[in-house]
This record gives sequence, structure tokens and C-alpha cells, in this order.
Amino acid sequence: MAKIESAFFDLSYLENLAGGNTPIHRLDPRIKVLTTAIFMLCVVSFDKYIISAMLPFGLFLVVIMGLANIPASYLVKKLLLVSPFAIMVGIFNPFLDQQPLLQLGTYTITGGWISFLSILLRFTLTVSAVLILIATTGFNAICMAMVKMHMPKIFAVQLLILYRYIFVLIDEGLCMHRARALRSFQRRAMSLKTFAHLVGQLLLRTLDRAQRIHLAMLCRGFDGTIRIRQILCIKAADLFALAGCAGLFFIMRYYDLPEMLGRFVTGLIA
Repeated sequence: MAKIESAFFDLSYLENLAGGNTPIHRLDPRIKVLTTAIFMLCVVSFDKYIISAMLPFGLFLVVIMGLANIPASYLVKKLLLVSPFAIMVGIFNPFLDQQPLLQLGTYTITGGWISFLSILLRFTLTVSAVLILIATTGFNAICMAMVKMHMPKIFAVQLLILYRYIFVLIDEGLCMHRARALRSFQRRAMSLKTFAHLVGQLLLRTLDRAQRIHLAMLCRGFDGTIRIRQILCIKAADLFALAGCAGLFFIMRYYDLPEMLGRFVTGLIA
């Protein structure tokens, strides 16, 4: 039950972070969505053997987290939670790609290990960017920004309802887990049959509750339009932030800044 409660509070905490009043929070949601999209496109466009050139993108995220007052520990926990998916994507690269690329003393690093680390770094950067976007904007505002950018309304509404359905699923699962725990003596382990029965009941209960929520939304005038308290208005500061970030991303994409810095420092020492 503690794990279910922690998952619920983690999602709620992500929404609470979106209510901040930092300069990052005050930017127009459309600007933040476009900036995140450009960031992700630049990161995924690197060659599979590139690692050092992507490090400045991580520094950019650290700066944004500091400006938006987002705790790093929270993002690290979320990254560790979904990291097995990225590991499974590239776990076989070291065995399939045996081309030597780097020699460190007596150790030879093959292209498979480099590409594996590159996958993990891309995963860390892109997932962190999405989490920061949600933590500084809110999912409602993100969907509204997508609609304003001419995304099909039905698609944005489906995304929003799917996100909200997660809260319903966790809430119902928490109630069922608590009920079972109160009726279990001596903390007996859950059998496979009992687990399958609870999963089926969870699906039926969440569907029934989702239908009641939808009826309540219709009674309150829901017509498929996403509404948020924030008034979307792109200002000069928003455009300046978008242009500055986009220019910075393109510079970091086409110039290996860590390599250039290393050569400069080496030249000074020599």
C-alpha cells in the first residue's frame, strides 16, 4: 500500500510543482512546448557514437531546474523508475558492435559500449526535458497549448483524459489494496488467482468510476474544450526566450563545445 500511496503523491507533487511562480513558470505554455520539442530533436539527431557533445544539453536542464526550483532528487527517482526500458533497448549493443573506438591504457572500448552510453544519455536528457515541461507548465496547459498550435482537439482531449485516468486508477487500486490488507491475517502472500481477480475488479471499478466522472463533467457543461485559468498570451519576453533557447540548441548541436573547451585548455597548458 505504501508503494501505491507514494506513486499517487508523486503524481500530485508533479502537478503542485506546476503551480510555481518562477520566470520559467510564467512563460507561455506554447513557447515551452516548442522549446522542448526543439531540444528533443537536437538531442536525438546526434550520431550514435556521440557522447561529449550532448553534455551541454544536460547543463542547460540543470540551469532550468535551478531557475524553476525543481528538486533534482525527484527527477532522479523518476528517471531510475523508467530506466530499465532504456537499458533493454541498448543492452545488446556491446555484443553486436565490437568495433574498437577508444583505447584507455590496456582497456579497449568498443563502439557497442559507446552507443549504449549514448542511448542512456539521450534517454536521460529527453525524459528529463518532458518531466521539467510538465513540472513547470501542468498537463492541462500543455494540452491547451497543443490545441492552440492547431493539434486536433480530440487528440489533445484524449491525452488529457488518459493522464487524468491514471489518478483514478491509482485511487481505486489504493482502496482495493487497503481493503485486502485489512482482511488479510498474518500478512499472507497474495496468490496468483487472487491477484488476477483483483486486477479484473480494478479494471471494472475504474471503468465504472470513469463513466460517472464523465457524466458529472457533462452535467457541468463539458463540451470537449480544454480550459485553464492561465490566459495564453505570447509576449516579447516569450519570443526572446524561444529564440535564445533555439539558437543555443543549434550552437550546441553543430559545435562540440566540450571538445573545443578541451582543446583551448590544452593549448594554454602546452
